[in-house]
Amino acid sequence: MAEAFVVQNMQPEHVEACAALQPLCYPTLAYEEQLKPEHFLSHIRLFPEGQFVALERASGRVVGSTSGFLTYYERIAPEYFQGHTFLEAIAGGWLTNHNPRGNYYYGIDMCVHPDYRGRGIARMLHDARKALCRRLNLRGQVIGGMIPGYANFKHLMSAADYVRHVVAGIIFDSTLTTQLRNGFELRGLLQNYLHDPPTDGWSTLLEWRNPDYVPPLP
Repeated sequence: MAEAFVVQNMQPEHVEACAALQPLCYPTLAYEEQLKPEHFLSHIRLFPEGQFVALERASGRVVGSTSGFLTYYERIAPEYFQGHTFLEAIAGGWLTNHNPRGNYYYGIDMCVHPDYRGRGIARMLHDARKALCRRLNLRGQVIGGMIPGYANFKHLMSAADYVRHVVAGIIFDSTLTTQLRNGFELRGLLQNYLHDPPTDGWSTLLEWRNPDYVPPLP
């Protein structure tokens, strides 16, 4: 139950536990694309309000985390993301391309410890990111999302067909289905965004629009 957990901004004492979640949550992802403690410390230094952890209330254990930075886009469209890779987007993991005047939150991960899944933690982390977008009056969020379930279907269909089946609710994907349930909309596919051999490097380009966004005065 969600009442057993609390979400707060990440602190330096959390970074080792956050790094330990990376291989548990992304076991097929290339080592260089998994975040390390020093990366999380950089995130906290550059944009502390954009980094979150989920803690078990009783023990204080880190059971989930999510990180991100601010960037600027006129709109989220596939043509802006041609050749766009995860490592380039996150400045090698350091987030040194964080733009304090950005209009989008770029979510770079969403980790929930495997032993704690199905208990509302991902939704709590998503809600924290949405609340941040509302507080900062951002246009929304953009993410490049893994499609881990595609590994079991790639011999049957293309990545585009797989994603269409997930969006239609015919196939459940542990990552994409959760993102769609949290209000993200599909904007396209990204090829070779991540080095993830089981999915042949395919990811989704997703956007969440802030319904409370107020455009700046001209």
